[in-house]
Amino acid sequence: MDVPKGKLVIIGGAVDMGSNVSVVEHIMQPNYIKFFEKGILKRIINESEKKEGSVVEVITTASQIPELVGNEYIKAFNQLNVTHVNVLHIKSREHASDPEYLERISKADVVMFSGGDQLRLTAIFGGTQFLQILKQRYQNENFVIAGTSAGAAAASTHMIYRGQSNEALIKGEVQITAGLGFIDSVIVDTHFVQRGRIGRLLYAVATNPGILGIGLGEDAGLLITEGYMMEAIGSGLIMLVDGKNIVETNVYDVEIGDPVSIENLKVHVMSIFDKYDLQQHRMIIKKAIKVEEDVFISAQDSDNNDLQ
Repeated sequence: MDVPKGKLVIIGGAVDMGSNVSVVEHIMQPNYIKFFEKGILKRIINESEKKEGSVVEVITTASQIPELVGNEYIKAFNQLNVTHVNVLHIKSREHASDPEYLERISKADVVMFSGGDQLRLTAIFGGTQFLQILKQRYQNENFVIAGTSAGAAAASTHMIYRGQSNEALIKGEVQITAGLGFIDSVIVDTHFVQRGRIGRLLYAVATNPGILGIGLGEDAGLLITEGYMMEAIGSGLIMLVDGKNIVETNVYDVEIGDPVSIENLKVHVMSIFDKYDLQQHRMIIKKAIKVEEDVFISAQDSDNNDLQ
């Protein structure tokens, strides 16, 4: 496949405002976009060709409270002096075929998928002209696709959609299906540190060692350029699980409901400004200098090449 000209940003999210709404104060005073305060949203805009003049389309399909989510994104982008912000409340496959919506994503500079339930994203957009347009633009244009929480989990070809964290290494507990397919060879899990989802990612990689597991903490994201170069953004942590060197696993031998064993998984931990090359399977650790609260600049790497 040709190197995509577009950029992909996947974010671990904060409060899940769509699939597990249970805390009333989170609905009254949403803070699921707190990553805005740490600079991730600003980085998305800076990566767009038109910067603050970008046209942004926010897709709230994954959320159970799309109007509230959409309004919060509008306010957040407005604080960055981005005023051309629209919201697409697409709730069915029929909606996804609306000619107005197809025209809007054809003209947008940035498309942002909100959090919620990633299975709604794949079930509604899979196989549609809507998704085909997004993929074509991502491949051929300087176009930014971003997703947080469910929007990040659904970005890859393989997608985790179900599995309890405390039973993840029990055969059959983690369910995987096809994602939206913006990037191959990885599988993404979100709210990673806060919800203890390491087991889900280990299991996913054990069943398919050819893919790289990406665990995104809250207020942590990856900027992916050229389809393979991943840069850590935000103040949180990112865990990578590499299964290529697995020596042995019993995942194919044990019965459903039995625990799984895995020997020789490799794990990397990334923080702000670190990079990982998916082609070379090489991590480059950067030095970040904190200049004020939640504001960091990058020092030169060991090869004396500036990240910025």
